[in-house]
Amino acid sequence: MALSAKLTMRQGQTMVLTPQLLQAIKLLQMPNLELTQFIENELASNPLLERAEEREDPNPEPQDGAGVADAPAEPGDWAGEALETDAGGLAANLGTEVDNAFDSDRTAPALKPAPADGLSAHAWTGLGVGADAGEAPDLEAYVAEALSLRDHLQRQAAILLADPAERIIGAALIDGLDEAGYFDGSIAEIADRLGAAVEGVERVLMRMQGLEPTGVFARSLAECLALQLKERDRFDPAMQALIENLPALAKRDFPLLRRACGVDDEDLSDMIAEIRRLEPKPGRAFGDPPAAPAIPDVHVSAAPDFGWRVELNTRALPRVLVNEVYAAEIRRGAKRDEDRQYVSTQLQAANWLTKSLEQRARTILNVASEIVRRQDSFLLEGVSRLKPLNLKMIGEAIGVHESTVSRATAHKFIQTPRGLFEMKYFFTAAIASSEPGQAHSAEAVRQRIRQMIDDENPEEVLSDDVIVERLRKADILVARRTVAKYRDSLRIPSSVERRKMKMAPMRARVERDNSLAAEL
Repeated sequence: MALSAKLTMRQGQTMVLTPQLLQAIKLLQMPNLELTQFIENELASNPLLERAEEREDPNPEPQDGAGVADAPAEPGDWAGEALETDAGGLAANLGTEVDNAFDSDRTAPALKPAPADGLSAHAWTGLGVGADAGEAPDLEAYVAEALSLRDHLQRQAAILLADPAERIIGAALIDGLDEAGYFDGSIAEIADRLGAAVEGVERVLMRMQGLEPTGVFARSLAECLALQLKERDRFDPAMQALIENLPALAKRDFPLLRRACGVDDEDLSDMIAEIRRLEPKPGRAFGDPPAAPAIPDVHVSAAPDFGWRVELNTRALPRVLVNEVYAAEIRRGAKRDEDRQYVSTQLQAANWLTKSLEQRARTILNVASEIVRRQDSFLLEGVSRLKPLNLKMIGEAIGVHESTVSRATAHKFIQTPRGLFEMKYFFTAAIASSEPGQAHSAEAVRQRIRQMIDDENPEEVLSDDVIVERLRKADILVARRTVAKYRDSLRIPSSVERRKMKMAPMRARVERDNSLAAEL
């Protein structure tokens, strides 16, 4: 077979992801904090972008009406304000067809001014970003610097250890701590590296174990708990035996613990309760700084017509505008082609960013409104009425691909009358029902299992098989392994372990009553 080179022509269709489209996709899935940082970088790099508060406009004109959508209480009567997205504009500008694209030729509808009560259906203005007129004070400037565990221990060691050689050993021991405050280094390795005796390092370690927080420099969980009990003067022989049998405590082997400690059920329960009050990770208070509170992207509140009002949280992000006047002035004064090309490039990037932010706001609002419409019963009655929902159902309802719904709900939060939830929370698998055409939410079934176990009689602890039968009577068809999986996800022990836990206090009360009766 002879090999030869030749030219052929082939016609086909393919998806072309331009840099602008990639930016729009990236912005859609960004959480608020990350998007804020991205906008700050764009403001610093693009001279044609500016904050809305930097432009003093006594008569601002609203530019968009995508901020609020009313979700009715009845799923069958959807009368909310539909915000449609046209894919034709993006196809014309980019030479590609994508779901949820931008319409470059469409102008934003005019809006009515917001009333004083703040409940206007057009309270959201601008290009998908916040609209606060004033600048909030920088509260971080008044927050004290967080003290690390290392710094806290070094300050104490400087007072505790007077000998310079011991201070060097103490610094090496501090370096060997993990985030929980446990010493996971090697005493022999420290002694060899510093040229000190192993006994001397051990002696310094014992002294360092007296520092605050109590339990630091422990080499095991048992030693950590023992140090805390010694400080409270509660490390008696019975408690020492309990500490030495922590594996049996984890397995809830109470008969073995009673024999090892030589105590009755009542005393054992008190000892276990005291163990639970101890801190197994003493360095936890000096760990990573607390996570920033979740900022809701969408607010849901009750509407006067007994429906639901869905609003974007416009205060979560800065508001940006394109300075067309400044761009025109620069273009008129530019004498070189490179300068004019630079202005055109920056102006195009600025316009695309504002369109991307506008589209991001519209998509998030559409998705949130459809979620509220479908989960109306959850908002009214709680988690027991949560309905099965997936990305495809939302995508088909608002006319976008399910991948767009996934990006729009990633790391996004919605504030409802029942609390703050991540949007992903409302997407749950369906559990079959005995009634044709009906299904139950997996999260609702999980909470039903929790409620059944919380209400169970200590003398008749429910096994997984019994739970399956009770769910079947409630028209919920679920397998035993599914009940076990949901129970494990709720961190609920098995029926055997629950029976031991719940019967121990009852046996203690019976023995106490019998002893009192014998004395009488």
